[in-house]
Formats: sequence, structure tokens, C-alpha cells
Amino acid sequence: MNFIETNLKGCFILEPKVFHDDRGYFMESFNQNTFEKGIGQKVQFVQDNQSYSSKGVLRGLHYQCGEHAQAKLVRVLEGEVLDVAVDLRPESETYGQSYSILLSAENKKQFYIPRGFAHGFIVLSEKATFFYKCDNLYNKESEGGLIYNDPTIAINWGMSEEDLIISEKDKVLPTIENARKVW
Repeated sequence: MNFIETNLKGCFILEPKVFHDDRGYFMESFNQNTFEKGIGQKVQFVQDNQSYSSKGVLRGLHYQCGEHAQAKLVRVLEGEVLDVAVDLRPESETYGQSYSILLSAENKKQFYIPRGFAHGFIVLSEKATFFYKCDNLYNKESEGGLIYNDPTIAINWGMSEEDLIISEKDKVLPTIENARKVW
């Protein structure tokens, strides 16, 4: 597994070693020891989540606050998404900045997002199955979120506004300036 740190400190792209032959392929998608060595810290995942969405579905930008903050290891099992993380750590020199990566069943890349970040994705293929591990259990009272089109963050989602499919809940999330604080 190859680990590449992004411009947002603590966020890593993981590129697995994939072995192909005439039967298909094999890869190790997760190994606790390799993962912790690659990111340089201990993380214990306690919850797995999976979603299935159609083209244009935008989920996010979401996070958990305080003691319920979550680190995530995300990947795509079917299709293709643009995955986005936004740094919400007030002491970080990259506070308010975002990082986007194309994740697909084909490229098999994974994206590690530590605690203190908002996360979201948009489906670029006709359908996508999205899978992620969390290092903390979900807690409804600790939910936070940012509006997907916050002009301060200026994320390019790669689709026109009229093609986006967004939940009513996500359409009314606040800007980063008015968002619930992560810590």
C-alpha cells in the first residue's frame, strides 16, 4: 500500500497494490498495522457504512463534533465519485481549505480523513456504491455540516447546479462562518 499525504495535514491517499491475472484481481484493502504505519498514528475503526447513489447525488458536507468526532477511511466499490474533505481544525494552517480526489472502483484508491474535517462526495457515474470506516460511533446530537456551495470554500463539484441531487437537510446547512464548531 502506498500512502500519499495531501496538502491538508493528516489527510492521506491510499493506493493499494493490486494483483491482476486472468481470473480477475486481488488486493488487500485494509491491514491495521500497515495503515497505522502509513499514516503515522493509531486509529481503531469501530463502524462501517455503505451508501448507494445515482449520478448527481451530492452527500455532505458532514462532520461530527466534540467527543463524537470521526476519522474516516473512504472508498468506492462501484462507480466513481468526487470525494471532498474540508479542514475545520481552527488551529490548522489549512483551516477552511478543501481537498478533492476522484475515487472509483477502477482506481481502487482510498482516502483517509482524520477528525476535524467535514466530508462529502458527489456521484459522477450512473450509480455508485460508497463504503467507509469510522473510528467513532455516529451520534445524532453531534451532527454538523457545511453548505455544499459555500463561496468561501468554493468547491468545484464538477457538475452544474441544476444536475445536483441534494437532500433537503443538506440544502439548508450553514456556511463555514456560521457552522457548528467541531471541537
